[in-house]
Amino acid sequence: MNILLKHVLERLVRVGDLKVTGPKGTAHKFGDGSGEPVHIHIKTSHAERAITFDPMLAVPEAYMDGELDVLEGGILGLMRIAFQNMGSSGIDVSWSKAIEGLRHAFRRLQQINTAARSRRNVQRHYDLSGELYKLFLDEDMQYSCAYFEQPDMTLDEAQLAKKRHIAAKLRLKAGQTVLDIGSGWGGLGLYLAKIFDVDVQGVTLSTEQHGVATDRAHAQGLQDRVHFELKDYRHINERFDRIVSVGMFEHVGVNHYRTFFDKTATLLKPDGVMLLHTIGRSGVPWATSAFVRKYIFPGGYIPAMSEVMPAIEKSGLVVTDIEILRLHYADTLKHWGARFAANRDKAKAIYDERFCRMWEF
Repeated sequence: MNILLKHVLERLVRVGDLKVTGPKGTAHKFGDGSGEPVHIHIKTSHAERAITFDPMLAVPEAYMDGELDVLEGGILGLMRIAFQNMGSSGIDVSWSKAIEGLRHAFRRLQQINTAARSRRNVQRHYDLSGELYKLFLDEDMQYSCAYFEQPDMTLDEAQLAKKRHIAAKLRLKAGQTVLDIGSGWGGLGLYLAKIFDVDVQGVTLSTEQHGVATDRAHAQGLQDRVHFELKDYRHINERFDRIVSVGMFEHVGVNHYRTFFDKTATLLKPDGVMLLHTIGRSGVPWATSAFVRKYIFPGGYIPAMSEVMPAIEKSGLVVTDIEILRLHYADTLKHWGARFAANRDKAKAIYDERFCRMWEF
């Protein structure tokens, strides 16, 4: 292991039990020995150099390319050690912190999500084969945080509970009109129409999701109550009794928060109700993970509460309820991870080994 990387890891890993074997087979241990042990093998000098200067991006890239293996503790264990030792503004090593600082400074430029750019970004992630998502999602293909009312719930049960919970917050009445921004594969809109007798218009930028959702509406005989459109929310002009958006706000970009809430405020009828379900960060505003932004959600951003509230207030919308679902999302991710692992060979047949490693990370 080169001296610089050893210095980085000594500065970074103060808590936990991390063992690192370098390209030449030499092993070093870092941390205070607490918690479950994690052992990684950096297999190439190329990966070792990259990790030295930009570990937040280079570690997952090395794993994707087969230049780094996790021999003990799994990826979750490695992530646990990383988060235990990082502050809200990244890692405490001068050059790596400088890189993260630049990412934070330029995060607004990376999130100029015009209508055309938003569509391209969505296509990168959501236009992957629907067969891939079926391997790890629930039967209704809910690609957002489930709601575990009981700890022993199955994923399907928790996703159904999530839809019930959303419906209760929306206070739906038969005959009302509902706009679903980022309607995905259509599960939520179809549920609301079927159970609560409302008319739903869903909009998405994903061609793959739009096709699946439309087919599902026809298969369930709900095509007269639920309409899915391939459209940007900024191009909608009708008004609705209710607006719901689940798992879409992460793609809006901090530059466009005022646009989003100003637009939804104009789309909402007087005395209407809107529910926004989004991932958020627990600390101060900071750049989204370089790996996530580059490979998973291009143009995406995980907001802090302090970035969202001013835009809501300036739009004229009134916040009446905030619920934090952090532990529910952790349980959801555990279910998704276990399901993907059980179907990994099928995923590899659809894509390849590098894709599977990217998805695991």
